[in-house]
Amino acid sequence: MTDRERYLETILFGKPDKVPFLPGWPRESTLKKWREQGLPEGVDWYACMREQIGIEPAAPGGPGVWIKHTMIPEFEEKLIEEREDSLVVQDWKGNVCEISNRFDVTYLRSARDFVTRKWIKCPVESWADWEQMKTRYDADDPSRVPANIEELGKQIADRTWVVSVGVHGPFWQLREWLGFENLCMMFLDDPDLVRDMIAFWTDYVSRLLMKVLPHVDVDCMHISEDMAYKQKAMISPEMTREFLGPCYRQWNEIIRSHGCPVFDVDSDGFIGELIPVWIEFGLNACDPMEVAAGNDIREFRKTFGTNMAFSGGVDKRAMAKGGQGIRDEIARIEPVVRDGGYIPSCDHGVPPDVGWNEFVDYCDLLAHITGWKA
Repeated sequence: MTDRERYLETILFGKPDKVPFLPGWPRESTLKKWREQGLPEGVDWYACMREQIGIEPAAPGGPGVWIKHTMIPEFEEKLIEEREDSLVVQDWKGNVCEISNRFDVTYLRSARDFVTRKWIKCPVESWADWEQMKTRYDADDPSRVPANIEELGKQIADRTWVVSVGVHGPFWQLREWLGFENLCMMFLDDPDLVRDMIAFWTDYVSRLLMKVLPHVDVDCMHISEDMAYKQKAMISPEMTREFLGPCYRQWNEIIRSHGCPVFDVDSDGFIGELIPVWIEFGLNACDPMEVAAGNDIREFRKTFGTNMAFSGGVDKRAMAKGGQGIRDEIARIEPVVRDGGYIPSCDHGVPPDVGWNEFVDYCDLLAHITGWKA
């Protein structure tokens, strides 16, 4: 099977020849540690790992499709204040926050490393701020989708690799505008503003999807939607259903009408009480299934059956322990791997306490249960 066929067969509870081999990805600090622990400088960690465990090199991919759904223009990235051990910065989204002085403001642009921050001020604090923010999201800006979208769709029609589109979910996007605490309070204090923002985001993303999906056969739509703590969701399932559900439903109807079979949601934290709501509105896959937050894919499989597929779910703490700890963890998840609808992977970014040798050992165990090694 091709990588594309293998992915779809797995996520859709079919019969893949092997389960996709996606062990997880390190961040900058993790790679630095691995270089100190024996990973050669200048060598691609992924290719090196596959060679060490004795499986074939990864199949080459190819071009994909993208939607630039983030703001245009962006805010100026700048340093506002230097403190003893930290920096106060403004990021490209207009947030003012405090970060460790081990980093700089560019680390807030993407998940390069594990950077915590203290929020000081967010760009939307009123209806007037919101009206200004809307101007940064013009769905008709030609730079938001590939200029050669029709040609690209024909070029990759018979591809062997997976093509996904990724956007921010409504909760994620409103949190970036308002800040987490302000957003959660606004569901109660100013629900009309919340509804207006969600309606805008729903229609804006829908318009962008309609610029892509008629031309490209997309395999998966992935939404980033971090909205759960360690034990509970950040808003109730009832609020999720009322406020976010219409957005999920509209996007689901659009992608299904264009043949996209996978609607995947990413959220950290415990998502057990959110999964039934997501299923109700058409989402059929989720990740990264953090074990420390109480997500147990074995119990979720019993509860939700083939209505929800999973990616992730391998406890990063067991990976760091290595030895019997990771062997027990792999044995724990193996029945779900064999049951289908599950691509095992690290349950978040691979942290620097996972040593290089322990990571390679984990990958070797993973290769066995996913069918890449006998």
